[in-house]
Amino acid sequence: MSRIILASASSRRKEILQNLNLKFDIVVSDIEEKIDKQLSNEENVEKIALEKALDVAEKTNDTPGIIIAADTMVVADDILIGKPTNDQEAFCILKSLSGKQHEVITGICVFSTEKNRKIVSHRNTKIKFATHSDEVIWRYIETGEGRDKAGAYAIQGLGSLFVDTIEGCYTNVVGLPITLLCDMLAEFDVHIL
Repeated sequence: MSRIILASASSRRKEILQNLNLKFDIVVSDIEEKIDKQLSNEENVEKIALEKALDVAEKTNDTPGIIIAADTMVVADDILIGKPTNDQEAFCILKSLSGKQHEVITGICVFSTEKNRKIVSHRNTKIKFATHSDEVIWRYIETGEGRDKAGAYAIQGLGSLFVDTIEGCYTNVVGLPITLLCDMLAEFDVHIL
């Protein structure tokens, strides 16, 4: 099997691949994630995932392998929501999502440096938040769990308390849609089962 490289420092993505029993190395991309306002949200996450994969391919050009790169964004009312820069911003984000629906979009690029071939795709998931009081939102923020997460929450942790309904892929919201990833890896003869 080819060397697999995860182009991410995300502990969530690392855990997802470990749960699939994949053996992989981590080489973090340090590209600046720039949003192109001329592109759709789906095109932007795909573009950024591709840029991350190409950056890591350049860093590892001495060893052939298959690079997995991803980018996740949260969108509410056509507004892109990134990671909060401080607790007050986290509160504003969570307050704006309270009682409403938003979308989580993850772009994935699987790139074979050996074959110089790439597949890029994305997955969308709709999340409806329950309505919560300011006090509950602040108590969640104080846990620190959502500080480095797009949308200021982690669905796999205490942030799941905010989620009323989910329509689509759960692991997409965590940061790496497994079914889509497995289909993409199969195109490179990497089979999970």
